[in-house]
Parts: sequence; structure tokens; C-alpha cells
Amino acid sequence: MRTYGYVLAGALVLAMPHRALAQAPAAQGEKPASPLELLILGSGGPGARGRAASSYVLLLDGTPRILVDAGPGSFARVGEAQLSLEMLDVVLLTHLHADHAAELPGLVKARAVAVAHPIQFAVYGPVGRAAHGDTPAFPSTSRFITLLFGPNGAFAYLKTFSAPISFQVTDLPGSSAATKVPRTILQRGDLKISAIGGHHGDAPAVIYRIDYRGHNVVFSGDCDEHGLPALQTIAQGADLLVFDAVVVDGSPQILLSLHSPPNAIGTAAAASRVGALLLSHLSPIVENNRSAVTASIASHYQGPIKFAVDGMRLEP
Repeated sequence: MRTYGYVLAGALVLAMPHRALAQAPAAQGEKPASPLELLILGSGGPGARGRAASSYVLLLDGTPRILVDAGPGSFARVGEAQLSLEMLDVVLLTHLHADHAAELPGLVKARAVAVAHPIQFAVYGPVGRAAHGDTPAFPSTSRFITLLFGPNGAFAYLKTFSAPISFQVTDLPGSSAATKVPRTILQRGDLKISAIGGHHGDAPAVIYRIDYRGHNVVFSGDCDEHGLPALQTIAQGADLLVFDAVVVDGSPQILLSLHSPPNAIGTAAAASRVGALLLSHLSPIVENNRSAVTASIASHYQGPIKFAVDGMRLEP
């Protein structure tokens, strides 16, 4: 673990399991705050198709606290939802592809101007991977944060822009981890966040589970079939599994080497005994074949299946 002491800002969100998969009222004050609530900032994929890319905020007792991924477009969705970033201080990155992490600088700056007091972000993400042949290198999450916000980083100016900001960054074992046992990475009172190495082709990846006051949600991130045993381990009995759905059954092998098809998603959801399944990071082919995707998943998994939409709120 390394701590970086330069000015930055980040966004957080608390994920909340959603047993009924019912959309909660967007306006605050309409009813008492749920212990855990999930707001989808971005439900789309890498293509510019009118959705923001993968990003979620988790609210604890009505307060945005945890950010899961920061895909392009999520900055605008924060504004549309009129979210206060004053208490956001945890960032969970599933992997460092641009459609999951590129918006982080904008969210950090938005957080910096939201308050005047010093801010420290707890950032978690995968370890790095060296280049090998035609396989590109991936920086570790700590290196990624340094490249963005460090003394010689692309956005080093933020250290004197507004509130003083520091990062406490933890690099987590990713796809090549030998141990496939969930690890508790953060414990604060009733909040527990666990992680396990996922698998997304050559990109180091992490799967997260958030537990809070008897509610829980799991984020698969981009996950191919090699990562499903780990996912099933960490997702056992979860109220809600948020699964990135990018391919369909029979997609080209190059895509299946990066993502799990509906048939495999259904099998994993059933084996994990999750209460509900939310499909997100939706690609056009999934959007255009919703009936077939649902039927394939439902042939294995009998629980509720829902497709994510930007701005959707879910609660138990």
C-alpha cells in the first residue's frame, strides 16, 4: 500500500443490494433512506451509444460514499442526479481500461471543489502487468494514480487548485492470482468491502463485494469465463449481482476471450444463489437481443433479471 499526498478529488458510491430490483424514487426525502442504495451512473460499453460507460455510486444511509469504476460520461450523470460528493472517499476500480477508469480525473476535481477541508481517498484496483510480446503493459493502480495526480502527473496542478487531497492506494491481486479466496480490503463499522482476482483477458481485473447492515452487492467488472469460479466464490448468497453483459451466445471467440456469454452468466448466477441479477455495461448486440439474452440466462437462473439504465436507483 502506498499513500500519495498531492491535491486531487475523487468520487465515491455505496452499492446496495437490490432484492426486489424495483427502481427507487430519485428525489431525496420521499421516504427514509435505505441502508444501502445503488445508483447507476453508467450502464454502457466502450462505444458512444448514448449511455455513459461503466460507473456506479453506492449510498450508505442515503449518503454517496463509494464509487465503483469511473467510465466516460459518469461526471455528467453525477450532476444530473444532483449527488453531493462531500463524503465520497472510496474508489473501487475493477480494471484500468479506458471505459472503466477514464473519468476519474474529472470526478476527483469535482470532489475537490465540493469541500474546503483536506480529503483522502482510499483507492483500490488491480496490480500491474508487464508487456509481453504483443500484449500491452498495464500499470498498477498506484502507478495509474501517480501518472494522473502525482508531482509530475498529467493533473498535478490539482494539488494547489482547491482542497488538499491525498490518496491511499492499494494494489490488489488480479487475474493471475494463485489464491482465489476473497480478501477483506476495508472494514469500517458496519461496512465491509471484499475483493478477489477476476479475469478479463490480459487485463488485470478485480471483483468486489460490498456488505452493509445485512445488505450486499457484487460487481463482476468485465469478466470472461475463466473468472467465473472466483466470482461464484465471492458472490455466494449476495442480494444483487451486477454483471457486465457485452457478448451473446455464439459471439466471436476474440470477444468471448474477454467476456462471459449469457449462458455462462446464468450458470454463475444460479451457482452463486444471488437474489437478483442486473445486467450492465450493455453493448449494442446485447441491447438488440434482450429477449434471447434473458431466455439464455433464465434457462439456468430463476431469479429476477433486469437491464441497467443510466440514472437507475436500486434498493432492497
